[in-house]
Amino acid sequence: MAILILGIFVFGLPHLLSIFFPAVRDRLMARFGEGGYKGIFSLISGLGFVAMVVGYWMTRNDGAMFYIPAEGARHATIGLATLGMILIAAGQGKSHLRLWLQNPFSIGIALWSIGHLIGVGKQPVVLFYLTMLVIALADVLFSMLRGKRPDYAPTWRSDIIAVVSGLVVAGLLAALFHPYVLGVNVLN
Repeated sequence: MAILILGIFVFGLPHLLSIFFPAVRDRLMARFGEGGYKGIFSLISGLGFVAMVVGYWMTRNDGAMFYIPAEGARHATIGLATLGMILIAAGQGKSHLRLWLQNPFSIGIALWSIGHLIGVGKQPVVLFYLTMLVIALADVLFSMLRGKRPDYAPTWRSDIIAVVSGLVVAGLLAALFHPYVLGVNVLN
C-alpha cells in the first residue's frame, strides 16, 4: 500500500501544483523552457503513475473494502468508462466535443474514475481512482474559472475519430486488459 500512496503523491503533486499555482508553473516554464518544463512534468508524473500502477498491482487482491458496490454497478462502470474513453480521445484534435465541453480530457478521466468508484469498492481501486477524480475535477473547475477555452474551427472528422478510437480503446480494455492483465472479466 505504501508504493500506491507514494505514487499518488508523486503523480498528484505536479498536477495540483500546475492547477492551483499557475504562476509557479509559469515561472518554472520560463526557467526551463516549455519543452523542458513539460519533460520534467511528464517524467515526475510518469514515475508517480508507474508507482500507482505497481502499488495497485501489488495490493489488488487485498480483501480490504471501503464499501460494497450496488447490484448492477458493473453496467454503470462499463458505460461511464466507455464514455470517458471517448471524451479522453476528444481531448485531442479539433472536435466539436472538445469545443463544446472545453475540457473533455479531464471530464473523460472524471467519468472513467467515477465509473470505477461506483463499480469497485476495494481499497486500492478507490485510492487510485479517487486520486484521478480529484485531479480531473480540479482541472475542469480551475480551467473554467480562468476562462480557458479552446479556440479553433471544429471538424466532424475529429469527432468521428474521437468516438471510434474511444470505443476501440474501451473495447480493448474490457476484452483484453481487464481479463488478461488484471484477472477481472468485466464482460460476464
